Amino acid sequence: MTITHQPSFGILMIDDEASFLRSLSIALERRGGYNHLYRCQDSREAMDIIAREPIGLVLLDLTMPHLSGETLLKQIVEDHPHIGVIIISGLNQLETAVNCIRLGAYDYFVKTTEEDRLIEGVRRAVQMQEMRLENQAMRRKFLTDTLEHPDVFADIITQDKGMRSVFQYLESVSGSSQPVLISGESGVGKELIARSLHTLSRRPGPLVSVNVAGLDDNVFADTLFGHHRGAFTGADKARAGMIEQAAEGTLFLDEIGDLSLNSQVKLLRLLQEGEYYPLGSDRPKRIRARVIVATHQNLEQKQQSGEFRKDLFYRLRTHQLEIPPLRKRQGDIPLLLHHFLEEAAREMNKSCPTIPKELLVLLANYSFPGNIRELRALAFDAVGQHRGKVLSMESFRRALNLSASAVDSPGNPPASLFDPEQPLPTLQQAADLLVDEAMRRAQGNQSIASRLLGISQPALSKRLKKKESGPEDG
Repeated sequence: MTITHQPSFGILMIDDEASFLRSLSIALERRGGYNHLYRCQDSREAMDIIAREPIGLVLLDLTMPHLSGETLLKQIVEDHPHIGVIIISGLNQLETAVNCIRLGAYDYFVKTTEEDRLIEGVRRAVQMQEMRLENQAMRRKFLTDTLEHPDVFADIITQDKGMRSVFQYLESVSGSSQPVLISGESGVGKELIARSLHTLSRRPGPLVSVNVAGLDDNVFADTLFGHHRGAFTGADKARAGMIEQAAEGTLFLDEIGDLSLNSQVKLLRLLQEGEYYPLGSDRPKRIRARVIVATHQNLEQKQQSGEFRKDLFYRLRTHQLEIPPLRKRQGDIPLLLHHFLEEAAREMNKSCPTIPKELLVLLANYSFPGNIRELRALAFDAVGQHRGKVLSMESFRRALNLSASAVDSPGNPPASLFDPEQPLPTLQQAADLLVDEAMRRAQGNQSIASRLLGISQPALSKRLKKKESGPEDG
């Protein structure tokens, strides 16, 4: 059996046989996991139900009194082209099936067909409908450049366009039940993104997070699946696994790239079958949580080298997003630094220090291998050592190891703008040198250069014009 997920829309079953409607409902609920179901025994009422309820998929019988299935199919396709239709008929006729597909049906099944094939066909149709809805939502968001729920992202400090695109994508896929793969370097905030996605999904269950790095196969299985009493030595009482704890919510598996191949098989089976066995149990339980995974590793490279299963990789990347590193979000550095300084000052019961402009120039030139987590640690350490009104740069210089490779390495500008063998420049000359350096680092972009200098763009433009015109006569 393949895993199925609860769609955001309803499934309408239309058939004049009450017994078939009952058996089909039971099959969809028990074997498919669907419970957003509607029944219609009188074909004349079908279009009213479709107009009134959030129907996304119709399972339609062909041979019915009053309105035939073929007539209804034409009406649904004409009036509600966004709704998928699957024909379930007692007639096993190729010509009829081809004609229904030509009229717009998504698929055609015979009632005597094996139940598994029908459930799988419904699953495919549901997934296709979900993808269509997500594509529409993404297209609408990117064209209008809007966020429907900006409050969800209030805890993520950013003004970066790349991060805004991430937020728009999250809103687009929030209604889906398919797995989500979040990738990005260590410290970029992947768990914060997972929490935002869970909030957007409006799932009634909790967000349950598990870092799977370093878990051996037995611990991984016990952590996720739980165990019955007596399942192994020391199991003196039953314990619910993380999957059960996340029921109707979200299961977040962090550092998925570190999972062993044996544990990968267990996770793949869970996603494929939608069922799992607690250790020591011979009765399966059904997963009722959405799965989100995250990694700082390149899973595509790992699956090519045989370290990560290809089938699991493609199963996990139904929805995929990458969080940009801090070095590609330089405009966020002043915002984040100020936020972390305020946070540290509150925690240590100190006044928030003033940020020297030179510090922003220094940080803009640093690659931040630890990303936002590293910047936060730097800010807290600096506030811990802070004594005056203006924040000292000494702790940052020491932490960034400026005397070694952090700034003076090949490809980076020197830590000092001035030649130590020459007399110090005048204040005006020093200001001009800072402007030149900022413009160089910003590759001529005045907007970025003004942020590096901590002045407004009009003020920078005025200074550049004055500099180009040369010193005034006097």
